[in-house]
Amino acid sequence: MTVTSPAVDSDVAARTRAVIGKLSRRLRPTSTGIAAGLTPTGVSALFTIARLGPIRLSDLAGAEALNPTMLSRVVAGFAESGLVTRSADPADRRSALVEITPAGRRLCERMRRERTDALTMALGAMSDSERRAIEKVLPVLEELAEQLRGRRP
Repeated sequence: MTVTSPAVDSDVAARTRAVIGKLSRRLRPTSTGIAAGLTPTGVSALFTIARLGPIRLSDLAGAEALNPTMLSRVVAGFAESGLVTRSADPADRRSALVEITPAGRRLCERMRRERTDALTMALGAMSDSERRAIEKVLPVLEELAEQLRGRRP
């Protein structure tokens, strides 16, 4: 179902979606993540575990909108690499909890730093007025992200 508002130009919505998608795709790959053998799905899942963990696998699957079987394989790879630990959920021994390890947290921090450095360099190549325009729109984009939080098409 397509929802439109007479006050919103659908071209603006489409262009916003496209530019956010491009930015996301261009920031997603990092040399650290690639060297660690992480796929974009793996990077996203690891960041979610770092942010929300300890987290049940079922909750992680929901947060990442992933098939639980696929996610279980991804998490098993993380555990083998020492990026996460798995343990039984004390509230429900049938469920597993996943938690980031110090090595996993360091990897996430390196990937964040690489992404920030890439943006810093790109912003540095822009004019002062272009950087000010981006800075001015940041609160609006942050609000947009909050409005979209938890929504799935």
